[in-house]
Amino acid sequence: MCGIVGYLGKGYAQAPLIDGLRRLEYRGYDSAGVAFHEGNEFSLARETGRVKNLADSVQKNSSSSSLGIAHTRWATHGAVTVSNTHPHMSQDGKFVMVHNGVIENYGILKKFLVSKGIKFSSETDSEVLCNLIAYHYSELPTGEDRFIDAVRLALPQSRGAYGIVILCVDYSDTMIGARRGSPLVVGLGEEANFIASDASAFVGRAKEAVFLNDGELSIISGKNFRITTMEGEEAKAVAHPVEQISEEVELGDFDSYMEKEIFEQPTALENTLRGRFGDDGTTAKLGGLEGHEDELRNLDRIIFVACGTARHACMVGEYLIERLARVPVEVEHASEFRYRNSPKAGKSLVIAVSQSGETLDTLEAVREAKTKGLLTLGITNVVGSSLARETDGGVYQRVGPEIGVASTKAFSSQACLCAMLGLALGRMRDLSPTDGQAIVQALNDLPDLVTKVLQQGEQIRELAIKYSKAEHLLFLGRQSLYPVALEGALKLKEISYAHAEGYPAAELKHGPIALINPDCPSVFIVEGSSLSSKTIANMQEVKARKGPVLAIAPDNVEIPEEAVDDIFRLPVVHEVIRPILANLPLQLFAYHFARLRGLDVDKPRNLAKSVTVE
Repeated sequence: MCGIVGYLGKGYAQAPLIDGLRRLEYRGYDSAGVAFHEGNEFSLARETGRVKNLADSVQKNSSSSSLGIAHTRWATHGAVTVSNTHPHMSQDGKFVMVHNGVIENYGILKKFLVSKGIKFSSETDSEVLCNLIAYHYSELPTGEDRFIDAVRLALPQSRGAYGIVILCVDYSDTMIGARRGSPLVVGLGEEANFIASDASAFVGRAKEAVFLNDGELSIISGKNFRITTMEGEEAKAVAHPVEQISEEVELGDFDSYMEKEIFEQPTALENTLRGRFGDDGTTAKLGGLEGHEDELRNLDRIIFVACGTARHACMVGEYLIERLARVPVEVEHASEFRYRNSPKAGKSLVIAVSQSGETLDTLEAVREAKTKGLLTLGITNVVGSSLARETDGGVYQRVGPEIGVASTKAFSSQACLCAMLGLALGRMRDLSPTDGQAIVQALNDLPDLVTKVLQQGEQIRELAIKYSKAEHLLFLGRQSLYPVALEGALKLKEISYAHAEGYPAAELKHGPIALINPDCPSVFIVEGSSLSSKTIANMQEVKARKGPVLAIAPDNVEIPEEAVDDIFRLPVVHEVIRPILANLPLQLFAYHFARLRGLDVDKPRNLAKSVTVE
């Protein structure tokens, strides 16, 4: 993986391909390449590093081709080298291909191809698939469908996940895409058609988008476009308007997308909340849950499946839903859920959460749940994503594109929606109208409160300056603030590369306290509840061992001077929105911490925005 763009049109392919790659840079990558169909051969340009390096290389030898494919790679098989960079060409020069995903049985396929005299120039699984298609092509008789037939023969032999776009030198006006487990979307325009891993690659150039389902192929030939199954049967193409406004992905006055997205959170949360409360002002009204009221009212268990930041939002939801609706909740690593034989106890609901809606581990967890006959719901930010299409119902976050690899506004929205889900389920059961009304009021107040906290950003920057030399940090909280501690540690790790760990505050004495020293700061997220005194006692344990302490605490919690070095104060709020507000200073802390180290916060090393491999 990570980014795919293909172009076939009336104009030159070079500019839209390079521009498409730039639009996909947010996904994370380590090298980039492009291939053009030049009549009787392919021309390739490949570079390690940023798309700018590729653009400079291509500019020196510009192409007038109107057919080409491009790719940004996040290394899975083989080191970050030019030879491992996509696109890959078959040994005979007949095919060139870009690929997201992993071919799990590439070793067996490669051994077979080597026995046929085929040599390889890279360490990748992708080159194996390209050569397998070329091998089948060489064995087929000449004919109009020879290209597509070769693809249909090779793909069933490949085990694993893929999103591919492939060109054949003998077909100067044809581009084929195929999907299994890794997203592909076709962009339809007046002057050109596209295939990409993300519709943002062709915003402003295509008017409609068609999302491929698993096991489907798209064949673009001239102005013609069709989708078939792997067996060759015609599949229905459902077109969606490309409505995303290009200004949404522009930086404006901000230095980075991460900073921009942190400060977009008031507006993002307004959009998440808009129109989602009942007329009586006591419950949440989530359209994606309509038609499932009886099932939700009689649930015995909820299982969240998610990865990374989304999983931390689900953990916030676990505390809130159990508190408001009194339904047992489990939060699973999506990557583990699909391989467990989890007991099917009573009436269970599986809720999958993914900002992109394309996280492979989460999608596979959904598929496993559906195999077991469980009701599945999704929370995602991307309309038309695989998660939105494969679950039985769900809710869109509506926060706009999130470009920074380290998720910020998506976390706040996911935690907000989990709180709204807890409210809706609670009101279906035994939560009183008075309690429901208080929660609705708190959620409606949330955007303004987020603005108020973000206005204190300068204080957080000063704290980041003070602690920016630390290489090890602990983040600690209790109850619904424990996942906030996990998320704070994750953000710092992701973009600053400092070592950070999150723990329940009470677990400090069960091991982590051994790490405490004057060079290891501890960040405590203090509850505005009866548990605050216990967390303050943990802070004093750290100070007794000469460990620096930074507290994130509500205004009404008194903290003795001897227990803390620095305090960042938060408004006193309802418990359902406390985790969202408490996370804001941690986002800013990580952001400034990394910037002070001179790091690129939008493109942290080794990370990808949308993880479409296991």
